[in-house]
Amino acid sequence: MCNAPSYCDLGKAAKDVFNKGYGFGMVKIDLKTKSCSGVEFSTSGHAYTDTGKASGNLETKYKVCNYGLTFTQKWNTDNTLGTEISLENKLAEGLKLTLDTIFVPNTGKKSGKLKASYKRDCFSLGSNVDIDFSGPTIYGWAVLAFEGWLAGYQMSFDTAKSKLSQNNFALGYKAADFQLHTHVNDGTEFGGSIYQKVNEKIETSINLAWTAGSNNTRFGIAAKYKLDCRTSLSAKVNNASLIGLGYTQTLRPDQTRVGNPVRSTAVCSSSEIQPEAVSSAPAIILEISDLTVMLGVKLTLSALIDGKNFNAGGHKVGLGFELEA
Repeated sequence: MCNAPSYCDLGKAAKDVFNKGYGFGMVKIDLKTKSCSGVEFSTSGHAYTDTGKASGNLETKYKVCNYGLTFTQKWNTDNTLGTEISLENKLAEGLKLTLDTIFVPNTGKKSGKLKASYKRDCFSLGSNVDIDFSGPTIYGWAVLAFEGWLAGYQMSFDTAKSKLSQNNFALGYKAADFQLHTHVNDGTEFGGSIYQKVNEKIETSINLAWTAGSNNTRFGIAAKYKLDCRTSLSAKVNNASLIGLGYTQTLRPDQTRVGNPVRSTAVCSSSEIQPEAVSSAPAIILEISDLTVMLGVKLTLSALIDGKNFNAGGHKVGLGFELEA
């Protein structure tokens, strides 16, 4: 059976090898949790080491499964409020309709988008329209899949100027352990990527891009190696001699147990909570009514090294925590 992704997800496996497991020049904390009533909360905070600037955001999501509705509220430290309402798989199987609005209280600025996407086994379609009475911009994309081959098109049309402002094509091939992706953006930017899953522990990726009429060529190689089910190492290098290194460690897999709460606020080992647990790694315990929740904790360390100016400094390091309850 074919499986056509959205246009932005073409070549995603190769992008993930290059992007996931890194966070250069910042300290980042992510927290995800879900209440007993089904409301999902996620918050993220960033502090940039070079500028000292900090930012954060909060998102809440509630799903009404019987009606296919999802309500999402967003807020960030720039004091921007966002509301998203989506309806999925109710009017037609594979059809998703979304209203996305943004409001900035400080300036009174308002904006919004109407989104629609339709996915079946061997094709996917999508369109976004800006809510702008002076002349909305229309975005559209389509992807076809046949026996592993993928072909996609993406465009945007500015109705105020009656001009096609974006015109992109993509072609690729996807197998179980191999993916090839090529794209042409506006007829001037060309790129391609190759993803190879060597085995259960090793993933590799190659990325190449260049711009017509210039000597600006980008080339990069990345790899990810899983030491075990909780630990992974990542490395990448590009033609600018920038070397990225990443280390990810799952300190505690996320586990949830319903029962009588543990009468302790200290950090305890998992053997005190669940004798049959396979690990005695430290766990963070939260008591919520009669629900005992153990937080899943993931640590990420990363570094960006300038190979051309190794002794001059300017290298960047990063630290990240992901907590999930």
